[in-house]
Amino acid sequence: MILDNQVILITGGTGSFGSTLCDYLISTKVKEIRIFSRDEKKQDDMRKKISNPKVKFYLGDTRDSDSLEEPIKNVNYIFHAAALKQVPSCEFYPLEAIKTNVYGSSNVMNLASKHNVSKVVMLSTDKAVYPINAMGMTKALMEKCMIAKSRMQNLKETIFCGTRYGNVMGSRGSVIPLFINQIKNKQAITITDPSMTRFLMSLNDSVNLVLKAFDEASGGDIYVQKSPAATIEIIAEALMDIFNAKVPIKIIGTRHGEKLYESLVSREEMSKAEDIGQFYKIPSDNRDLNYGEFFDLGEPRLNDLSDYTSHNTIRLEKESVKKLFLELDFVKRELAC
Repeated sequence: MILDNQVILITGGTGSFGSTLCDYLISTKVKEIRIFSRDEKKQDDMRKKISNPKVKFYLGDTRDSDSLEEPIKNVNYIFHAAALKQVPSCEFYPLEAIKTNVYGSSNVMNLASKHNVSKVVMLSTDKAVYPINAMGMTKALMEKCMIAKSRMQNLKETIFCGTRYGNVMGSRGSVIPLFINQIKNKQAITITDPSMTRFLMSLNDSVNLVLKAFDEASGGDIYVQKSPAATIEIIAEALMDIFNAKVPIKIIGTRHGEKLYESLVSREEMSKAEDIGQFYKIPSDNRDLNYGEFFDLGEPRLNDLSDYTSHNTIRLEKESVKKLFLELDFVKRELAC
């Protein structure tokens, strides 16, 4: 296999995605897994939990290129998950989001090129499509930097590619753990807008998406997994059924920086996206600076296309959402408590 005897680096490796990917990689024949993050407490917790000699921990911040030098030396592949992901935090501190999500990602790419890393998979988000908040804007810029970097790579140099996915169920800051906590404490479930839709994706789905891009993507490509969605109201009702609870629902209104629905592929990207079964592949934008043909001729194909969103994807009803939730490990743990 391609991973056999390889050295892997996961930036942001102590997060929900990073730890799930690490669990998968341990089961393979990789030589070494390097976890890079800035949170020493999470590293210590993860070290004790895993207790595997394959896994090495490096303390640092992607903003500081010097702290990345040693972790990237002799690495074959990088999964770049380090980011500021909380919408409210990025809204209040947009420059901090720029430093991590844009400049930090650029540091990873530059050092990957310097140290001849074979491939780097950059993790992005649905919020990068038509972004209305700082988190989405910085992730969109990260994608643009990845594509621009890819244009400058020779065939035998580092391959940079990306993935883009929606809300991951049970990840840090997601709504499902919040609703479960409110239900268990007999509090009202706070819903922003009952008709708001969100993609439903498990941590294992996110790992599968990244591995798909890792296996197949060319430089500058972005891979997207087709995912079902549900309204926030359905999500809350499904959780109340699962936990056999009857608590009130309180409508608090849309929060600053939130969308009614999320988009995974824009209308413009759909004009060139390749449907590859469970995934969309968005090929690299390889236009040069001679933009005349795009201004003069336009793109008539766009007239008949729409975005791929949580409003027009497969919409799950309550019973299907319940079935999906009951397969999640963290829901099983909460039910056992």
